Amino acid sequence: MYDTDELERIREAKAEWEAETLDPTVERFGEREEQFTTDTGGQEVEPLYTPADVETDYREDLGFPGQEPYTRGVYPTMHRGRLWTMRQYAGFGTARETNERFRYLIDNGSSGLSLAFDLPTQMGYDSDAEMAAGEVGKSGVAIDTIDDMRTVFEGIPLDEVSTSMTINAPAAVLLAMYIAVGDEQGVDREKLRGTIQNDIMKEYVARNLYIYPPEPSMRLITDIFEFCAAETPKFNTISISGYHIREAGSTAAQEVAFTLGNGIEYVQAAVDAGLDVDSFAPQLSFFFNAHNNILEEVAKFRAARRMWATIMEERFGAEAPKSKQLKFHTQTGGSTLTAQQVENNIVRVSYQALAAVLGGTQSLHTNGKDEALSLPTEKSVRTALRTQQILAHESGAADTIDPLAGSYYVESLTDEVEAEAFEILQEVDDRGGMLDCVKNQWVQKQIQDVAFERQREIETGERVIVGVNEYRVDEEPEVDIEEVSEEDEARQVEKLQDARAERDGATVEETTAALREAARGDDNLVPYIIDAVKARVTVGEVCNVLREEFGEYQPGSAL
Repeated sequence: MYDTDELERIREAKAEWEAETLDPTVERFGEREEQFTTDTGGQEVEPLYTPADVETDYREDLGFPGQEPYTRGVYPTMHRGRLWTMRQYAGFGTARETNERFRYLIDNGSSGLSLAFDLPTQMGYDSDAEMAAGEVGKSGVAIDTIDDMRTVFEGIPLDEVSTSMTINAPAAVLLAMYIAVGDEQGVDREKLRGTIQNDIMKEYVARNLYIYPPEPSMRLITDIFEFCAAETPKFNTISISGYHIREAGSTAAQEVAFTLGNGIEYVQAAVDAGLDVDSFAPQLSFFFNAHNNILEEVAKFRAARRMWATIMEERFGAEAPKSKQLKFHTQTGGSTLTAQQVENNIVRVSYQALAAVLGGTQSLHTNGKDEALSLPTEKSVRTALRTQQILAHESGAADTIDPLAGSYYVESLTDEVEAEAFEILQEVDDRGGMLDCVKNQWVQKQIQDVAFERQREIETGERVIVGVNEYRVDEEPEVDIEEVSEEDEARQVEKLQDARAERDGATVEETTAALREAARGDDNLVPYIIDAVKARVTVGEVCNVLREEFGEYQPGSAL
């Protein structure tokens, strides 16, 4: 480290360089922009960074991988010991088609599965519900009964794969089905591995795929925490998601702040429900976006790790090291993909994936080049997976831990992101916490303001999007489109109705009545939901019982 006198000499030398060398050059030739900022405009980027720009105590602020404050990584060996999980998002049409895509991914080297559900499933509707018409299988796989979940994982032993499920409001139902299929396969529940998103707060903030009001939704989440801590200790009980917050338009610092703010809300709810923080916190995980500005994204990931360690220790008194480790999955930025010149998206995804790896992600999904147009084809999915494999085996990016540490710019930017995110969290606290800030739409408005400004920059040309507002070509994209037909929807509805006709009506009535009674009391709901889905009670039927008991959420007006 530099002492105070040496830092002052560096500042003086930099000022001299600016006056004698930089300023005359800028006056003569200018720079490309009047002001440079990070990708989302959160921080101004100086022309040069020196040790005087970094106020870092190495041992306190950085430390070593696997040790607090985890800035440099949550594991001692990071990617030198084990590569990140290459988890490709899949799921469309029918359960059979999804099973075929999963097998294809496994055959091509995917080390983890990521299951996408269609909108009716995400909203807790069955495929024959009036609200589901025209959407069955469109944005993911349609799951109505345990029969569908069984088909998705046919021939795929659940003790040999890690599965991520992007489901929130009905998370307990889909988790119950996964556990039930594992039971059928004879898999010990302690061997089930994966993650369930289960993040309802970000639905209120960014996606609007909610069902119940916040209070019963939080009960379902804490019930999952409690159940999984006892029954499925290797399964991550929540993926606290900044991804969708960033997709909605937030800055990098807002993504960190609002995501960790949601995490605080979940931890507090669990503690208030009587759970010991160290009993469930090790099963919490996070989900972040990776955008195009490589250095800003790396700084964001490093800042988030350091912040979470501080929050868990100082705010909740966590003692177990794993309770303070921010483990996260990354997905490349869907909102950055363009329908114009879709091949450019391969380049965007590659840079975003590099940022995630340099930032120390635990698992990674790379988007297909055609996802701005449709569900990705097999060929584009393979290219996306190969992007990760080339990054892992040919780039050298995974060969040393936290390779950008010590960069004057990266360390300065890490500090700036952290400071801004903590400032936002302080305002959240001053306004009563994340739940109140979401209910009164304050969080949503902060994100909307940034999104509006970014769109204005694109439309005026201040922000260049290659192939969209600069470097355009007049040609139609030549891409294959994956489509789900009306016939696919009709077959899914028919299969659902057959399942209802074949099942034991008495068992259905018994298990749904037990679930209803439990919802009126204080029992953990997960065991009752498992019993119901094993009786072939549908996703929609389980959710309707809870709708009737909990009500449905109606958001307030925006500020």
